[in-house]
Amino acid sequence: MPTRHDIRNVAIVAHVDHGKTTLVDAMLKQAGAFAAHAAENLDERMMDSNDLEREKGITILAKNTAVKYHPSTGGGPVTINIIDTPGHADFGGEVERGLSMVDAVVLLVDASEGPLPQTRFVLRKALQAKLPVILCINKTDRPDARIAEVVDETYDLFLDLDATEEQIEFPIVYACARDGIASLTKPEDGTVPADSKNLEPFFTTLLGTVPAPEYDDSAPLQAHVTNLDADNFLGRIALLRVEQGELKKGQTVAWIKRDGSVSNVRITELMMTEALTRKPAEKAGPGDICAVAGIPDIMIGETLADPENPVALPLITVDEPAISMTIGTNTSPLVGKGGKGHKVTARLVKDRLERELIGNVSLRVLPTERPDAWEVQGRGELALAILVETMRREGFELTVGKPEVVTKEIDGKLHEPIERMTIDSPEEHLGAITQLMAARKGRMETMTNHGSGWIRMEWIVPSRGLIGFRTEFLTQTRGTGIAHSIFEGHEPWFGELRTRNNGSLVADRSGVVTAFAMTNLQERGVLFVSPGTEVYEGMIVGENSRADDMDVNITKEKKLTNMRSSTADVTESLVPPRLLSLEQSLEFCRDDECIEVTPETVRIRKVVLDQKERARAVSRAKR
Repeated sequence: MPTRHDIRNVAIVAHVDHGKTTLVDAMLKQAGAFAAHAAENLDERMMDSNDLEREKGITILAKNTAVKYHPSTGGGPVTINIIDTPGHADFGGEVERGLSMVDAVVLLVDASEGPLPQTRFVLRKALQAKLPVILCINKTDRPDARIAEVVDETYDLFLDLDATEEQIEFPIVYACARDGIASLTKPEDGTVPADSKNLEPFFTTLLGTVPAPEYDDSAPLQAHVTNLDADNFLGRIALLRVEQGELKKGQTVAWIKRDGSVSNVRITELMMTEALTRKPAEKAGPGDICAVAGIPDIMIGETLADPENPVALPLITVDEPAISMTIGTNTSPLVGKGGKGHKVTARLVKDRLERELIGNVSLRVLPTERPDAWEVQGRGELALAILVETMRREGFELTVGKPEVVTKEIDGKLHEPIERMTIDSPEEHLGAITQLMAARKGRMETMTNHGSGWIRMEWIVPSRGLIGFRTEFLTQTRGTGIAHSIFEGHEPWFGELRTRNNGSLVADRSGVVTAFAMTNLQERGVLFVSPGTEVYEGMIVGENSRADDMDVNITKEKKLTNMRSSTADVTESLVPPRLLSLEQSLEFCRDDECIEVTPETVRIRKVVLDQKERARAVSRAKR
């Protein structure tokens, strides 16, 4: 079959924070993607263009870039299309889409941490797609690097995932992506490869391992839509990989939709990626990754084909959602009072959720009994929290329910999702972690001691038990523990879990928080509000030190008298309140609580605000 030797398509996959985006930065700079003056002024992590990605330091959306590499052995330039994928399993839909565009993957592994749960997740997807793998051991300069052990652990992981013989015989590159240096010879632990000055060995390995796209001269046009973007001038843009035939600007093609119907459309604009920008192009051939405009309702997984002979490519399938939460309009007494231009109507929220479905294949939106609330299902807590945070920044006011697991019925029995959790922690916290996991019905699979005072444990635990786990885990390990989990499958329902032992302090009236009231209440528990904050009946203002909820008056003012006293002006010291972020609020929530999210604030409140109504509901439940 004819082959295009001037192009390679590769995805970079890894666990969170192992250096994918940093490696792509170095590849762009060394391949001469930017002029010399521009390269000096570039930001770090250029591919993380989204504000939330920069703040959290993680990749959320899969993105593509292209570099023109000139081989040192001579010959014409080769275009390397690189897909930078997220490392977090919650954004697994992005990983699966990215892998459908490429012919090989670069598996990046930290020289100290070794393969972690998300490494397993992304590698499993690559092996299922039968893609060749290049192993890149990154951060060889870390003082705690253990390169040989990490390579052995990676081989074990390949065997564990039933890789074929060809897949196990992968080339290994050792790199320090931050310095832009790679080598094929193993450096000493904790050092930068000494026999190289750049990424040349890495580029050479890419050209030798990544297969060039093959095509059939006589086959009709087939192009797969793998991602969507939007432009203020061009409207919806579809990113696609051309599998067979040629795509030209102005051409009329057959658009095969998800339901199998076919309609003819015209390509008004065709663009190819060069470094970080899209440039207009006249045509795209087999193996090219390009962007087209002119089809307003096109969706991910659909096919553009030859009008004379339309043949559809298989739809992209993603894993089932594991976590769900209810998102609806803001129903609190303070709705709309935060500022001008807030979006508070059900129609706007519904339109925004439907718009999110277009580009996010792993999300589902289902109707509920109420017309102003929807059940949103996703891969994990983080993915749903990112969606809420994005909507909040766009000016939406929302009520968000407690995250819950999506259950399944298998052979007439109720099953719930379980996760494989890897925990790295200093040895002295072993007892505390075991207690935490036992309360969440976790089951320990393996435990290894690296001999450095740190232990690594693997647990199988119900996804339900991990909602609200992270904050307590960090408290117990004094911020030193590292925990990562990955969806493992479904098991029969584990029974009741009680993960939060403390009740809530609930405001019993509307008003403004006073320092005087806070001073009297701070012995009762931990407060979440500061003086001057506006509260309403049913709003949660703190965590009780006991198991049950307590209604409190946090707006109480000091009575003024005309008598002078020597002790009246003694100032009380006020403990600083614990201000919760959106993720921490989601973790804190109980079944009868929800979160009010506005562009300015995040408040936790009871679902039923009226104190008497709540008391009646409790007495009815006891009967």
